[in-house]
Amino acid sequence: LNPEQLAAVTLPAGHALILAGAGSGKTRVLTTRLAWLLQTGAVAPAGVLAVTFTNKAAREMLARLTAMLALNPRGMWIGTFHGLCNRMLRAHPQEAGLPREFQILDTQDQLAAVKRVLRAMNVDEDRFPPRDVQVFIMGRKEEGLRARDVAAGDDTARRYAELYDAYDEQCRREGVADFAELLLRSYELLSRNELLREHYRARFRHLLVDEFQDTNRLQYRWLKLLAGAGASLFAVGDDDQSIYAFRGANVGNMAEFEREYPGARIRLEQNYRSHGNILDAANALIAHNAKRLGKNLWTAAGAGEPLRVFEAQSDADEARWMVEEIQALKREGAGLGEIALLYRSNAQSRVLEHALFTAGLPYRVYGGLRFFERAEVKHALAYLRLVASPADDSAFLRVVNFPARGIGARTVEALQDAAKAAGRNLYETALATPGKVGPF
Repeated sequence: LNPEQLAAVTLPAGHALILAGAGSGKTRVLTTRLAWLLQTGAVAPAGVLAVTFTNKAAREMLARLTAMLALNPRGMWIGTFHGLCNRMLRAHPQEAGLPREFQILDTQDQLAAVKRVLRAMNVDEDRFPPRDVQVFIMGRKEEGLRARDVAAGDDTARRYAELYDAYDEQCRREGVADFAELLLRSYELLSRNELLREHYRARFRHLLVDEFQDTNRLQYRWLKLLAGAGASLFAVGDDDQSIYAFRGANVGNMAEFEREYPGARIRLEQNYRSHGNILDAANALIAHNAKRLGKNLWTAAGAGEPLRVFEAQSDADEARWMVEEIQALKREGAGLGEIALLYRSNAQSRVLEHALFTAGLPYRVYGGLRFFERAEVKHALAYLRLVASPADDSAFLRVVNFPARGIGARTVEALQDAAKAAGRNLYETALATPGKVGPF
């Protein structure tokens, strides 16, 4: 560890904000801090709660930790906000007002659920597009608002709030929860249940948070509920890397943390990832950002190659230039396996791939559809969800005609009308319906 990293790792108990620049070893600091707390006896494994931004980061932290220390990590709570909230709700489903085996809706299943609400309420989807309604619901939940709390300034806002309320009621009836619901429901559980709140406050004496700049308002409020008197909140983040405002992230949480939790402030500015020319360019640009907490990245790796910028006239021109650069590198002896071509969005790959193919340059695309986003996997999971919870109408609608059974949209609509009239879920209604829908 460099001196600043060591200082952060060995801080005494208390609140701390670590401003960690890009490539400054923040994951190493967070993991080593956790190992140091455990090794010095400052906390037992069961007294640790560490929040990461992705499941991959959580797995990496656990792997590094178990490599440093010979311990069983099962007692520790290390994961994403949603993962930890899910764990809490699974432990206290009755207190949270959820069925013991509640199912979680992914984004596509949630959109399907919203569409069913709109159809059931005879809503004009041109005026209230399903995706807009979905975004509205998720946004209000991430702000910590239920439908009753939403300000209804006009008829449109009032209608959105009504749709939100109907969606919540449908989820409650079917025993399902979307991702935003996990956090909101967990926050509500801790807010109203003092015994439970004090139990977790007494248990988790050290709370460590990664990528703090990407937390939203509700996530920060959830952390504050858990950080009782005597707790140590150790937040690592970089306000210069906050790029998720469109998803509800609030970089202002870092400035608020400084006001609400006086304590240690350490800047990690030595970069281990890039050469000096890259950092100088980045520092010069970032210096223009307003309301920065401030840091200046540096490296001991030397200046490196100069930066080059090519401004293309079109996407085809850009692809042509990239192919020429690759061919030049190849002539100089570089292997194609040493060359990476990065683009900002999947939509850009078509033109680039066409140029590579035309030039006879073999390539491999990394990424694409994630495993759980593949249709066949979602169908398989829907069957399993339906087995676990026959009241899950979203799962029923996904599999009722997969594989194809000749069950058309009109038949499904008729089934939905019958279910609504009878006050039953679709699966129960299908079993009671003669014809091909009953046994599928």
